[in-house]
Amino acid sequence: MKDFRTLKVWEKAHDLVLEVYKSTGSFPKQEMYGVTSQIQRAAVSVPTNIAEGCGKDSDAELKRYFLIAMGSSSELEYLLLLARDLGYLPAENYQPLQFRLVEVRKMLNAFIQHLKGKAAGS
Repeated sequence: MKDFRTLKVWEKAHDLVLEVYKSTGSFPKQEMYGVTSQIQRAAVSVPTNIAEGCGKDSDAELKRYFLIAMGSSSELEYLLLLARDLGYLPAENYQPLQFRLVEVRKMLNAFIQHLKGKAAGS
């Protein structure tokens, strides 16, 4: 078991969630249960799965949850693009979110590759 709060990838993912919530606050009210909710849930899923994986008992389980977090980050990537294309998310808000998301995805990938390497070396 690991303390998720010590992981830089969790910290970056958490910060991304906070920024996503700020950026979606101005979305149209009719999207509250649509795109807005989906974006927020996908964003929250990333650090949530990192935290849940850290509470598991093996590197294999940890890797599984990091892979789920990676899937959620792909979902978030599309939803942010959709919000931009619908005109809900201006380019000046989209770009920094996209930059942060790419950073989190790179960190997740590096962690997953590290865990795969550990498993191969076992």
